[in-house]
Amino acid sequence: MTSATPHADVLIRCTGVTKTFKRGNQALKVLDGLDLEIPAGGFEALMGPSGSGKSTLLNLLAGLDKPTTGSLEVAGARVDQMSETALGHWRGINIGFVFQAFNLMPVLTAVENVELPLLLTKLSAAERRKRAQTALRVVGLEDRMGHYPRMLSGGQEQRVALARAIVHDPVLIIADEPTGDLDRDSTEAILTMFEKLNSELGKTIVMVTHDPAAAERATVVRRLNKGRLQ
Repeated sequence: MTSATPHADVLIRCTGVTKTFKRGNQALKVLDGLDLEIPAGGFEALMGPSGSGKSTLLNLLAGLDKPTTGSLEVAGARVDQMSETALGHWRGINIGFVFQAFNLMPVLTAVENVELPLLLTKLSAAERRKRAQTALRVVGLEDRMGHYPRMLSGGQEQRVALARAIVHDPVLIIADEPTGDLDRDSTEAILTMFEKLNSELGKTIVMVTHDPAAAERATVVRRLNKGRLQ
């Protein structure tokens, strides 16, 4: 893991972003002319009612989908203009994902799960293992590397998922309800990890949450309603 100092450069810039989905003959506008700038090294929480466009916005920022109109620049790339192949390569370098569901492979150990994103790289097996071990140390699970998901608590599973998200040293961590299935103690542990990744390693974090206490751990809280920032 490389350390970086947060700075004021803009990492994310949305300009006039809309996202419309077709439902039969109807057009459903989920994001409506969104303008947004997030600095490199920011830790921002997105809140809002269900259906307000939070997860849609995360998918756009992560390059998993493209806006219907408007421009979207993330980590120096115009993701709205990239091909699917280019987007896949770009995500593999720049984006780390943490979801409410841990999405761990039950037949793999913790360290093997963390290694998964590195299998598409040209790294040697030894270097992949070394990086996975480092990521698990960062999240405080150096003593659980050989454990299978069934041998871990929910909080530990989410920490493995977090290690997997940072193993390739991404610029941006996208977190969609990362504490939604956790008890309060595990939630506190995960949020503390986010704070550490942000303050000590300079990772930019955008987190969707319904939990006001979780949102308070971010440095900026934004509210989305009916596809617009409030």
